[in-house]
Amino acid sequence: MQSSEILVLSFFTSLVLCYLAIPAIIKVAESKHLFDEPGGRKLHKQRVPNLGGLAILAGVIFTVSFMGNFTLCSHLQHIMAAIIVIIFVGLQDDIIGLPPFKKALGQIAAAAIIVVWGNLKITHMFGIFGIGALPEIVSVLFSIATIVLVINAINLIDGINGLAATLSIIASFGFGTYFFQNEVNSQHAIIAFALAGALIAFLRFNLTPARIFLGDTGSMLLGLLLSVLCFEFIALHKPMPLLAPKLQTAPVIAMSFIFLPLYDLFRVFTIRLMRKKSPFYPDQNHLHHLLLKLGLTHLKATVVLSLVAIIIIITAFILRHINIHILGIILLLICLGFTYLLNYQLKKKGEVTINGKE
Repeated sequence: MQSSEILVLSFFTSLVLCYLAIPAIIKVAESKHLFDEPGGRKLHKQRVPNLGGLAILAGVIFTVSFMGNFTLCSHLQHIMAAIIVIIFVGLQDDIIGLPPFKKALGQIAAAAIIVVWGNLKITHMFGIFGIGALPEIVSVLFSIATIVLVINAINLIDGINGLAATLSIIASFGFGTYFFQNEVNSQHAIIAFALAGALIAFLRFNLTPARIFLGDTGSMLLGLLLSVLCFEFIALHKPMPLLAPKLQTAPVIAMSFIFLPLYDLFRVFTIRLMRKKSPFYPDQNHLHHLLLKLGLTHLKATVVLSLVAIIIIITAFILRHINIHILGIILLLICLGFTYLLNYQLKKKGEVTINGKE
């Protein structure tokens, strides 16, 4: 079977399995009263099942196990093991709740399986801040920290219907298409297309009015898999002895697929610290909250942020041959400009309301 046929089959297999699994999961969640309750900072007004991650797990695990070739990818088995760990942690948090410390330990354990046993890690910084090859212990610690960071970035941006899933679909298709077109690592292309297929099926039930949420199970699974795809993208372009890297801006290009969630995480953490609060203090300062304050619906806010994410990715690829620091600054400026525009519109809306014109 041709690689293109395998990828198409992987996409639809995962899509169908996830689509068929969700109604059953909703029924079980309702019978066992496993809901995400409304109240507090939460935007939904009714109880909604929060076990959507299980359906995505079913689609991805079956597809990768059935379509994948473990002999061609030495760390594929460790990715599967890490998925089981992150699902176990997510389910506990969704059903009974977990203290942040225990949740972080579970994320670190899943990341360590991929980095230490799977040997999938960031070993070279491509000259970022003048740094080249990383010592082994620094490489391991930095890679584990990066995976945990991506997991939490996706987890935190999962605040409105369809957003985390849509951004992850864009990233998955981007990685999968790149791996396929460049005829490299077909196994990671299978992971990417299987994830995209499952998420498209999930969106059918997650768009407003949402019948099911990702939950921490789903959002942490997305973060784990996207970090794996990022690492693989970077590994494909790392410098070899006596040879320059195939793509000098590879780390920034890989990061562009999840740049918006990462930017939003650092942005809200910075705001909280400036206000002398814990970076983990809950608030409503995420980009999607700003869009909702402007009067956009969940769907419109998701579309706007998805377009920004696509612009970032396209910009990164168009400018992929420029200096890595300049490219990173340009992507950051896109996000800063978008944030300034949102704040300007909010200020303008506030002035209109105060003046009695609304």
